[in-house]
Amino acid sequence: MPSVKIVILNWNGTAHLRRYLPSVVAAAPGGVGVVVADNGSTDGSAEMLRREFPSVEVLQLDRNYGFAEGYNRALAQVEADYYVLLNSDVETPAGWLAPLVECLERNPGVAAAAPKLLSDTDRSRFEYAGASGGYVDYLGYPFCRGRILRTVERDEGQYDDERDVFWVSGAAFCCRASVFHALGGFDADFFAHMEEIDLCWRMQLAGWRVRIVPQSSVYHLGGGTLTADSPTKVFYNHRNNLAMLYKCAAPGQRLLAAVVRPWLDLLAALSYLAQGRYDNFRAVFRAWRDFLKWHPALVAKRRAVSKSRVPQPCVRIFRGSVLLRYFLGRRTFGNLMEK
Repeated sequence: MPSVKIVILNWNGTAHLRRYLPSVVAAAPGGVGVVVADNGSTDGSAEMLRREFPSVEVLQLDRNYGFAEGYNRALAQVEADYYVLLNSDVETPAGWLAPLVECLERNPGVAAAAPKLLSDTDRSRFEYAGASGGYVDYLGYPFCRGRILRTVERDEGQYDDERDVFWVSGAAFCCRASVFHALGGFDADFFAHMEEIDLCWRMQLAGWRVRIVPQSSVYHLGGGTLTADSPTKVFYNHRNNLAMLYKCAAPGQRLLAAVVRPWLDLLAALSYLAQGRYDNFRAVFRAWRDFLKWHPALVAKRRAVSKSRVPQPCVRIFRGSVLLRYFLGRRTFGNLMEK
């Protein structure tokens, strides 16, 4: 049997841990360890864990390294064949883990597998962060089976087929430890947001596959650290998305994005300005400023990605514009993908 560890990264999440960790511990099969890596919390999380959850292993990081580097540092200390990365605001029902491990066991070419993500506040709907597996369009915009931009669908079993996808959410992410480390883990410079999409892209370029397993489902609260409209989230999403495109996209795709994305991001910034959301307006420009300053480092990162690339990778990019189709009225995944 493979060894499996569930690893939860925590930063000042005492309330979430008290609410959601009991379900994780209860649903963990025998032999599967539960680890909480504390990312320099100041709310007494680590002490609470040791007092109230003695069966859970606690790893103490000396400061907040963000989602990306926090997990890199934590997983460097965890020995297992498979890692299960889990947000602290995820409820796991009984039996959720077995389909993910079984998927990796029967598919040696799959590097990462994930459950269907449902909303904890409305369990009849998908959850924004990953729904039933994700894709990106040719300009780098992510979307999901069950969530297109801000439109989230009800789960009526329409996306219950197990299949290869472009990315799966870092909120509940099961992967081969060997592949995670071979590819350098998450890009630590991302700090937070888009790091799992970037890793899934690099996995595919290296010849691996990414798979959604809807026979497993979990309930995600979402927004536990940053709300959807947070200027910090706007900044990281814009900056990291541009960096990911520069690192991973083929030359033609990268050229198109370099021409079109500045105008689309300007429109996004002006939309925030029109709504009076001045911090978000500035966040878009800060993202571009930092992306351009990042250029020398990104050149080196792109070369590193190219070295791990197989000759003809199968990368599941949607060859169209999700924005254009959305504004033409195609606001569900099934409708969007119709010719």
